[in-house]
Amino acid sequence: MSDTITRGSSGLAVRCSRALLSPWSRFSVLIAVLAGAAVVVSVYEPQRVLTEGMPARIGGGAALVLFALAYGLCAVAFVPRPLLNLAAGALFGAQFGLAAALAGTVLGAGLAFGLGRFLGQEALRPLLRGRWLTAADRQLSGHGFRSMLAIRLFPGVPFAAANYCAAVSRMGWAPFLLATALGSVPNTAAYVVAGSRAAAPTSPVFLVALGFIVLTGLGAAAVAWRKRHHLRGR
Repeated sequence: MSDTITRGSSGLAVRCSRALLSPWSRFSVLIAVLAGAAVVVSVYEPQRVLTEGMPARIGGGAALVLFALAYGLCAVAFVPRPLLNLAAGALFGAQFGLAAALAGTVLGAGLAFGLGRFLGQEALRPLLRGRWLTAADRQLSGHGFRSMLAIRLFPGVPFAAANYCAAVSRMGWAPFLLATALGSVPNTAAYVVAGSRAAAPTSPVFLVALGFIVLTGLGAAAVAWRKRHHLRGR
């Protein structure tokens, strides 16, 4: 009798563990984590750092590290990166602001990629059907570094969407993080410089940074338009 009870208990434990570790259970955890992060951001409004600055008791290298960590977490929680980049420039200037923003960008991308890969990939890959989805998956899986570098250089794809799409594909960690670090430099630098010169909006440096942002946005729109017609023509 005791052996039967033991076997029944162990069988129940196995079934429960399988259910908890199933792809859709993990995907539910991912949705809960992202929803919770979005709620926290909406309550605490980290964008207030643009107007209020960092706490007075935090300065120097500690402030840079803290900002980079907060940047990464906010990026995972869907806070727009342009806002975070402007804050980096306004708080730390162009040089140190760029370093903090790039560190936060890579951190946020890595966190999102890890969450998507371990909690969402198995559940979502069977749903990759249709011409657009299969084409995007094939491009990201087969040409990971090149594809992600292009996505980061032309800011047409939202940061969070690119992270989770890459996570669902078969792209590796190394090409994803390296392409993110390299491809994010130009656009991030433009926003950081603009933030550092926000007090002088008529200065040549601010105007050049703003012009670069506008041009890259128009370039991204043009590329997206061409790709759209190319896919329709297939």
